[in-house]
Amino acid sequence: MNLVTIGLSATTLFGMAVVISYILGWASKAFYVKVDPRIEAIIGTLPGANCGGCGFVGCGDYAEAVVLSGVPVDKCPVGGAACAAGVAAIMGIEVGESFPQRPIVHCGARYADRKGRTPYRGEMTCQAANMVAGVQACTYGCLGFGDCTRACKYDAIHVIDGLATVDYDKCIGCGACGSVCPRNIITITPFKRSQILAVGCSNKDAGKEVMAVCEVGCIGCKACAKKSDLFKIENNLPTIDYEHWDADCTLDIMEACQKCPRNRLIFVGEPSPADIAATRDKALPEVVEADFKTTVDDTEWRG
Repeated sequence: MNLVTIGLSATTLFGMAVVISYILGWASKAFYVKVDPRIEAIIGTLPGANCGGCGFVGCGDYAEAVVLSGVPVDKCPVGGAACAAGVAAIMGIEVGESFPQRPIVHCGARYADRKGRTPYRGEMTCQAANMVAGVQACTYGCLGFGDCTRACKYDAIHVIDGLATVDYDKCIGCGACGSVCPRNIITITPFKRSQILAVGCSNKDAGKEVMAVCEVGCIGCKACAKKSDLFKIENNLPTIDYEHWDADCTLDIMEACQKCPRNRLIFVGEPSPADIAATRDKALPEVVEADFKTTVDDTEWRG
């Protein structure tokens, strides 16, 4: 190989580099997609947790949805009211009322309270166990295999004595626990106060059937409804009308709780002082109840 060959090779490579650079420069301008600066600003305002609690894949996806699709600015559970206000300012709008979202486990039965339990040898997940008959007699209650615990990135929910239990000091309301529960007994609920009243059961069977499978399940006796108009019995379970709950009916509510023979009317939750202050004057939701179904409902059977 002589100097002429080397020179020709170097010249050819240099020429190719110049041409390719020109093509890339032209392409970057020709195919440039303008990004709305508000998207970048919103991404900078969001906490960057990428938890999915807003219902989108991550903070970037949510920011695009706010700007391009008009999604509400207060859907970030991690950032809370301050974050919503910041996003609203970028969008040039006023933020609406919002309050922290927290999970409620609509089951109160621990291992000793459950009847008809049999050894389970399959995959140790709630999704798998929910497809098998006879794991426990109650087909509504918590299975206790910890799918919710594994889904939570914040170490905010644990299975204690067979029952999913929320640590409200750590919970940010991302909703991951509720989305993986195969029985849909974990609802993500707006919290106004440090504690909120909820029904700790999801069993919609008649009282006799409930007593046959659980020591603490709601039997639909209607004792709570007799004490306060805030309670309505639907499908053998009480629901709570938060819309009309005020200080004047607190005594009736406490009496209803005391009258419950199975102690299924429970106060849950411990939102932070900032959450409580931010939502002190806001309305509570109308009803909190479990949307029960099983994974069998979504299964395509082939035979």
